[in-house]
Amino acid sequence: MRRLTFAASAICMVLGFGSSTMAAGSADERTAESRAVIKAFAGELQAALKGAMQSGGPLEAIAVCNEKAPAIAARHGDAKTWEVGRTSLKYRNPGNAPDDWETSVLRSFEQRKGAGEDIKTMDFGEFVELDGKEVFRYMKAIPTGEVCLNCHGGDSVKPAVEARLAEFYPDDQARGYSIGDIRGAFSIAQPVE
Repeated sequence: MRRLTFAASAICMVLGFGSSTMAAGSADERTAESRAVIKAFAGELQAALKGAMQSGGPLEAIAVCNEKAPAIAARHGDAKTWEVGRTSLKYRNPGNAPDDWETSVLRSFEQRKGAGEDIKTMDFGEFVELDGKEVFRYMKAIPTGEVCLNCHGGDSVKPAVEARLAEFYPDDQARGYSIGDIRGAFSIAQPVE
């Protein structure tokens, strides 16, 4: 659902400003813009999932994650040349598997949670090299809420939901979460021009 190859002409999710505004920019500026993009992406995805849950329950919500979430990301991404998506240490779609940098940040999020930091405000960004190019990378933690347990919980996942998940995601690892766990994170890579 998330992996799109990052290249100079990467097409990914994002809403807002043209790429010319990113020719320069401090980490604070890039973080602020990343937060705005994540807020827009998360809001649209959450609305789609809420509508699916109301009209068809978890089975329809699974279809949203499988089919609509990539389209939502692509639609936002048409506005920028950023890589945007979601990842997790326990991912559902192998295309969303974290790379080394994302794995490190996700593990640091778990440590920060253990130290008492609020997941809802947890994020991290920095300039790094990716595929030989300087990029600004940003991640924002995704907390597990009650509705998430319909598809990501342990014993609470119903047999029909398990069957649908197995159909769409035969290598699913995204189970066993509880309310308040870090479900994963939104991830952005912005090219530095």
